[in-house]
Amino acid sequence: MKKIGFLSFGHWSPSSQSQTRSAADALLQSIDLAVAAEELGADGAYFRVHHFARQLASPYPLLAAVGARTSRIEIGTAVIDMRYENPLYMAEDAGAADLIAGGRLQLGISRGSPEQVIDGWRYFGYVPQEGQSDADMARNHAEVFLNVLRGEGFAQPNPRPMFPNPPGMLRLEPFSAGLRDRIWWGAATNATAEWAGKLGMNLQSSTLKFDESGQPLHIQQAEQIRAFRAAWKEAGHAREPRVSVSRSIFALVDDRDRAYFGGNDSEDHFGYIEPEKRAVFGRTYAAEPDVLIKQLKEDEAIAEADTLLLTVPNQLGVEYNAHVIEAILKHVAPALGWR
Repeated sequence: MKKIGFLSFGHWSPSSQSQTRSAADALLQSIDLAVAAEELGADGAYFRVHHFARQLASPYPLLAAVGARTSRIEIGTAVIDMRYENPLYMAEDAGAADLIAGGRLQLGISRGSPEQVIDGWRYFGYVPQEGQSDADMARNHAEVFLNVLRGEGFAQPNPRPMFPNPPGMLRLEPFSAGLRDRIWWGAATNATAEWAGKLGMNLQSSTLKFDESGQPLHIQQAEQIRAFRAAWKEAGHAREPRVSVSRSIFALVDDRDRAYFGGNDSEDHFGYIEPEKRAVFGRTYAAEPDVLIKQLKEDEAIAEADTLLLTVPNQLGVEYNAHVIEAILKHVAPALGWR
């Protein structure tokens, strides 16, 4: 059995070929797709976060709105770029959104991906400390965020407050119990996956990772997941961790599917997402359901994960993306034992 959700980048474009032509379209359609996915029986609605781009950015208003419109589906991110985040303000926003959703947030955080601008985090007021990189800064922000999510008081109360305080040091409010266990780290390497395991974060692995062996993506991801679980076990955490992988999977069940995705290349690609950092980009799975089932049985990383996030082409509209999700749930997942 697997949890199956969708992952949307929330692109918009004024092009006549797009059904998502503005930021308002992207946000409102994201809410509608989450509602539709819940009605179809999907388990998660996840959203990518990018800055300085015509894509979804600050996620908390969207997460809260989805939480208010749904009742069961998990609501998450994959991922929030921690280079841009004030971890204390983020804890307040995340706590509020999680309370609105009734404890259904699954927040994926990470160092983030290459950006639309140079060192965009500097415009947000963040600069790495002397001798540190922007990746170090992201991990520092993440550790502060994790600490304040424990709900322990750390701030000295005013002896003459405007409103009465509870006894002792004060914590951030609103506090949502259990959110600390629902934080995920998006890891592009084995080393950062192991770091996440030691800190007690769940693991998200994307449709790409930095190439560490020259092997296909799914094999490298499976090795990454096993390294993560070993680090988790060594750290002695009490609960079982969760692991998600993202995939582009399209069941070709009608003429629209064949027109959009029938000619997709079915091989992994290697290239450079950052200078001097070779990455492996995962294939798109697009085939008739019976063929898809055979192909997906051979994906080692999907087999290792408990959660599968289906990347969706959001600019094709809510109705078509709901169809994409339903096709996997109905025609593929049962034969693989995911349902």
